[in-house]
Amino acid sequence: MTTRPLLYVCVRPQRNAAEAEYESFRTAMRLDADALARHDLVREPLPDRVFDRYAGFLVGGSPFNVADPESTKTDAQRRLEAELARIAEHAASSMGAAALFTCYGIGVATRTLGGRVSRAFPEDTGPVTIDLTDAAGADPVFGGLADRFSALTAHKEGTEELPHGAVLLASNDACPVQAYRVGDRLYATQFHPEPTTKAFTERMAVYRDDGYFESADYEAIAARVLAASVTEPARLLRAFATRFARG
Repeated sequence: MTTRPLLYVCVRPQRNAAEAEYESFRTAMRLDADALARHDLVREPLPDRVFDRYAGFLVGGSPFNVADPESTKTDAQRRLEAELARIAEHAASSMGAAALFTCYGIGVATRTLGGRVSRAFPEDTGPVTIDLTDAAGADPVFGGLADRFSALTAHKEGTEELPHGAVLLASNDACPVQAYRVGDRLYATQFHPEPTTKAFTERMAVYRDDGYFESADYEAIAARVLAASVTEPARLLRAFATRFARG
């Protein structure tokens, strides 16, 4: 059997942030470049026969927001969200390729699959506490994680209503939907599972003036991030890779 790689799907217009995010995913999952391919969806549509060519998809963050009025979205964002919706529908149908949608990606998956996204559940930039649900204990990806752990977030919107048939896997007080699964191949997290604390502060610098935090507070927030321990999210990614990074 021929082994198919996973595909990192870039949804960040900022090339330096996208490159760093890809490296964070690859390093956290302990995959080489042959096992984790990449595609810039901001600038290019999905390639032909994409679901035959890849074993699974990783969708990261973006300064875009799903909950923004459609009239304010650029043509590029609308096209990008339509392409991501194809991935979500395919993975949710359990037809073959798996998918992990994170941060901005969870919003697209939620809306595509019948849930609701709103501005009601933002979280400040930095470390937060994540609590796993009882259902997570039996999940093949989340089951090996600590029941409570720290993760990194920075988002302006969140899932207000789960998609149809979704299983809630993680939560916290500020943003009740932190992770869920649909079927046995689609996973979504609101938190960022991939960056180290250092990589996250470097990403913060890229988006310093994009409204996620007060620019003058960068040093204080960065210090709090660097002091955090975020071991469990990377274990989640390795579990995902172990389960789906194969033919």
